[in-house]
Amino acid sequence: MKVSIGSLGVLLIGSLLVGCGSGPDAALESTPDSAPESAAETSPQTGSAEQIVLAIGGESEEGYDPTLGWGRYGSPLFQSTLLRRDADLNIVNDLATDYTVSADGLIWTVTIRDDVVFADGEPLTAADVAYTFNQAAESGGLTDVTVLAEAIALDDTTVELRLEEPQSTFVNRLITLGIVPEHAHGPDYARNPVGSGPYRLVQWDEGQQLIVEANPNYYGAAPGIQQLVFLFVEEDAAFAAAKAGQAQVASVPQALAVQSVAGMTLYDVTSVDNRGLMFPYVPATGETTPNGDPIGNDVTADLAIRQAVNYAIDRQALVDGVLEGYGSVAYGPVSGLAWEAPGAEIQDAQPEEAQALLAAGGWADGDDDGILEKDGVKAEFTILYPASDSTRQALALATAAMLQPIGIQANVEGKSWDEITPAMHSNVVVFGWGSHDQTEMYNLYHSQAAQGDFYNAGYYANQAIDDTLDLAMGAPSEAEAIAFWQAAQWDGSTGFTTQGDAAWAWLVNLDHTYFVSDCLDIGQPQVEPHGHGWPITANIAEWAWTCS
Repeated sequence: MKVSIGSLGVLLIGSLLVGCGSGPDAALESTPDSAPESAAETSPQTGSAEQIVLAIGGESEEGYDPTLGWGRYGSPLFQSTLLRRDADLNIVNDLATDYTVSADGLIWTVTIRDDVVFADGEPLTAADVAYTFNQAAESGGLTDVTVLAEAIALDDTTVELRLEEPQSTFVNRLITLGIVPEHAHGPDYARNPVGSGPYRLVQWDEGQQLIVEANPNYYGAAPGIQQLVFLFVEEDAAFAAAKAGQAQVASVPQALAVQSVAGMTLYDVTSVDNRGLMFPYVPATGETTPNGDPIGNDVTADLAIRQAVNYAIDRQALVDGVLEGYGSVAYGPVSGLAWEAPGAEIQDAQPEEAQALLAAGGWADGDDDGILEKDGVKAEFTILYPASDSTRQALALATAAMLQPIGIQANVEGKSWDEITPAMHSNVVVFGWGSHDQTEMYNLYHSQAAQGDFYNAGYYANQAIDDTLDLAMGAPSEAEAIAFWQAAQWDGSTGFTTQGDAAWAWLVNLDHTYFVSDCLDIGQPQVEPHGHGWPITANIAEWAWTCS
């Protein structure tokens, strides 16, 4: 019965949206078109300690294999990790009981628990840890373990992770890389994952739902919810499911967070999930990517243009108007994290400062058409955004309107990612990033990361910044690397943020907004990373149903 109700969820949500469906359970019936909206608002909340339904997106089309990237933006759910971050983002043990790093930073020695078994009853040993790290390094997946030379199990509870070179961010691999069983890992694993995490997979109807249940072999405290049903629906359908009482947790866009749902509380979760304008940094010289895509833009290659855009934008207005107040301003890619450079902040919403920068840079309106020009080139570029993303659309349109009074013409176009990908090295793009892992900052700004892909798509290059990022990456520990991460942003004279090279115009950090049943205690959420995956589930083993 538990599975059948969950399976009916998608069908019932579809019926709800067209207003003519029904189901066998009165609590799950949809609201007819003729019924007033208040009827949906007062629909009874379902759910229990036996089962809850989550409409929070996040289906992984590639499956649930950590060696290919699953879990890098949130809890891997089915698998355990060596370390994890607590609610305050402090690093704490999970499978590991201890770890040490050699003086030269090349050998990480990890000791693991001796009482852990996988969901199939087989013991988890250091050999599985070594296998997982070696496999992730060989697979070339989205989990970046390229610095690993070799992982070796010394005994059942001790593994050595031997690196090619020191890497301060390697600790994040211990936090995000879920451990897979060597005996059960193969080509079909991504769709039939076996792990030692708090839950195990029961059923996956791709594009519709995922059903998981508590893992009876889990070494930690037994999860408070026995079964979870993840519905894969768009945000408006998730909101409809919450209003109808069909979902106990629903992720909604900021525009819907201003509404209310009977029996549910809005969780406004701080995140480092940012949005910003990526500038092509170099002029268009005919150079192309390895795929033959054009690189460069003669307008955005000008520092005065990039800095003027940064100073003209009113970021707080974007937070208030586009995000309905559910967010914060962003001047860099790591706002609010310990490695943010406080001096990188600027006073924005200054069109006069922007105009002064443009004039000093040689931009003037010689033909009185309202658009500046320099050496025969108009101050005009295109801002691309994914057409399916209404938030990015609104940010692009609002930004373009803010730039027009200072003489910059920004043309806004929504396209599919298939269309954006070949054009993103020669056009401004509204991108979204945000991670607890500093490696992302390195990949966004280091010149070696410019390989014709999403990392450093603008081909930004500054040898001084490369050197500082290399020092950060090679530091002995995460804590000792912070000063270098901050200096790369702005050290008082150079940096990749506005006062330096202004390689991006970062705009906002989104708050992640969820409606959660009043009967469900989800504890204290973390500052969440980018919204891929299920970041709200980082502490899901601690969730509890509080109603009888």
